[in-house]
Amino acid sequence: MPGEVVVGYRDGHERVLHSADPAAAIARLRARPGVVYAVPNVVAHASQLPLPDDPGRGTQPGGWQEVQWNFLGTGFGIDAPTAWQHAAAAGHPGAAGVTVAVLDTGVAYKNAGRYRRSPDLDAARFVRGFDFVRHGASALDRNGHGTHVASTIAEATNNGIALTGLAYNARIMPVRVLDSQGEGDAATIARGVRFAARRGAQVINLSLEFSTDVGASEIPELLDALEYAHRRGALVVAASGNEAHRSVAYPARARHVISVGATTIHGCLSDFSNDGRGLDLVAPGGGADAEIPDDPNCKPTEPPGPDIFQMTFLGTSAGRFGMPSGYEGTSMAVPHVAATAALIIASRVLGPHPTPDQLEARLKQTATDLGPPGYDTRYGAGLINAGRATDPSIAPAGTAVRSSG
Repeated sequence: MPGEVVVGYRDGHERVLHSADPAAAIARLRARPGVVYAVPNVVAHASQLPLPDDPGRGTQPGGWQEVQWNFLGTGFGIDAPTAWQHAAAAGHPGAAGVTVAVLDTGVAYKNAGRYRRSPDLDAARFVRGFDFVRHGASALDRNGHGTHVASTIAEATNNGIALTGLAYNARIMPVRVLDSQGEGDAATIARGVRFAARRGAQVINLSLEFSTDVGASEIPELLDALEYAHRRGALVVAASGNEAHRSVAYPARARHVISVGATTIHGCLSDFSNDGRGLDLVAPGGGADAEIPDDPNCKPTEPPGPDIFQMTFLGTSAGRFGMPSGYEGTSMAVPHVAATAALIIASRVLGPHPTPDQLEARLKQTATDLGPPGYDTRYGAGLINAGRATDPSIAPAGTAVRSSG
């Protein structure tokens, strides 16, 4: 503290003295024969990162918390702040060094002609991608959906702009497989999956779905590509679908793919979210609660909860950005899981090179149980919890723990 000096004596006593000139006092005290030490009374600080200062819709530090209910550690958010602490303590803040491929409508990640970079995306965080729709090197967004998804994963923090990304220091590989209307065929998506896996993506985000009447026999090229990605060590995460069906859509339904449903601010399944056998996890997707009579979290007669907000296009312009409403869906839920997987990798709780199966097990082990106890077909293993998933004090499932005594 200012002016305070801690003095230790040979007899074991200690005193704290105050001096107008602590440097001079320390010199005098150290010259005395009975003094072992004389030092300034220095101040320690809690080993906690300050929360991001991104202003949300306003200009006050911390304003993002008023908008991003989905990232909070209270209610039915996923506890991003705790996960940020764990990743930083491991030396990889914000999932630094982890590559996440976003296969979508493209991303507004650079300026090119009439296209503009989103002001809250750091161009330095992007690695080489590809446009499989127009067969070009620049996977630029013409819709806004892909920019929203990429922003949930890696929107910049502490820059005084808009909101924050969950894995804000991750590298993003933009891969355009959906056109300006948000549509893409199985062969194009398969090429995108193989590209991302070959180029070292550790996590692949598929915020897309086929209709639930599309079966495995109709998309063999995509299923082969997903198996290839798994063999290459990439975790693939995909949307369960937005048709409110009791059936998970492909590609989320495929083997070795984490299928993700959507939840609301109340911790209820979103009314549009597909569920059913094969659902793995849920994550915030916004919107109204589903009608589930036996679930006390579900309030379908109340007004719909808030959407998922990130910076993306305002309207159809590729050059005007803001935080528009209307983004709700399992597409919005998927990047929460992809970014949490990136944070797990960065936190080293599973070692430096976890396999896709290890990552999936960790996500499920640390999820917040919703609905009936244990696994169920509405919520899968539960709501992802990024704080618990990256917690080094929680041993991986199946790991033997020895007493230190």
